[in-house]
Amino acid sequence: MSGETILIVEDNLVLRDGLRDMLAYDGYQVLCASNGKEALEEMTTFTPDLILSDISMPEMDGYEFLHAVRARSDWVTIPFLILTARGEKEDILIGKNLGAEDYLIKPINKEELLTAVRARLTRAQEIKVAQLHQAYEASLTALANAIDVRDPYTRGHVERVTAYAQELAHQIGIQGRALEQIRFGSILHDIGKIVIQDDVLLKPTPLTPQEWDLMMRHPITGAEMIKDIPYLAPAAPIIRHHHEKWDGSGYPDHLKENAIPLGARIVAVADSFDAMTIDRPYRKGRTLEEAHQEIIHCSASHFDPLVVQAFLRAWETNRIQDIFTHWRQKIA
Repeated sequence: MSGETILIVEDNLVLRDGLRDMLAYDGYQVLCASNGKEALEEMTTFTPDLILSDISMPEMDGYEFLHAVRARSDWVTIPFLILTARGEKEDILIGKNLGAEDYLIKPINKEELLTAVRARLTRAQEIKVAQLHQAYEASLTALANAIDVRDPYTRGHVERVTAYAQELAHQIGIQGRALEQIRFGSILHDIGKIVIQDDVLLKPTPLTPQEWDLMMRHPITGAEMIKDIPYLAPAAPIIRHHHEKWDGSGYPDHLKENAIPLGARIVAVADSFDAMTIDRPYRKGRTLEEAHQEIIHCSASHFDPLVVQAFLRAWETNRIQDIFTHWRQKIA
């Protein structure tokens, strides 16, 4: 984890230089200040990856400095390690309550210092990745919901399909990266519809054969849209094949049984169940029980029996019903 910038705030010149040398030797970029006020002035021009600060300092002590750092939204996630000769429980509690990540007691040796610094930088990086992931997923959902904006009857469809698919995957025992791919595939399963004209997408009467051909291309279009984005590319088969059927009668490639990617088989059940329960201009949505019975009826024809069994387990524990109710209330 070397290469990050660390700000040392310490009024003892000898100790400050010693800490700087230990960290610099390990590859860190090190900047120094003699008190909190000086450190805040330094931070007007740069943001450190980690702060190592003494408590007892002139002009502005470590507690005041920590409070000032945590008061800024753009600094709130910077790891802050308190370094002090005092080790009383009250001092530790004060620091923790103000948001310090760790509390190091002087004198500290090189191994203790580097272990603490590396651990906090690693944790900070994990948090940044998680936040980026969350923001990225929110952006994808917003993009996918562009379909919902055009078609108010499908409001909440993306979120419900994603929740149903995640629950089915959980019932099957899918974890890790495969679960993430199913999540992205669920969010973006209908993204290809974004290129379909409103007069076709929102048509209240049956589609013509030409219009059906256009509609049936949306899985291909959606998969093509993301196939060159490394982070999303593994979800492309789910998007392309979520309208395939277990008996081979689906589209676009007429895949059959296990030739259909498992993620696509899961999203197919989730998508179909939600579509059945949505009111449309030309028909009223089915009740949950009616949609539940239709999923059972289509096992081994439209749907993978394994996924249907997962759906039934989730149904029996009210997970499907709870998801439906949660999102119905949320968009009401």
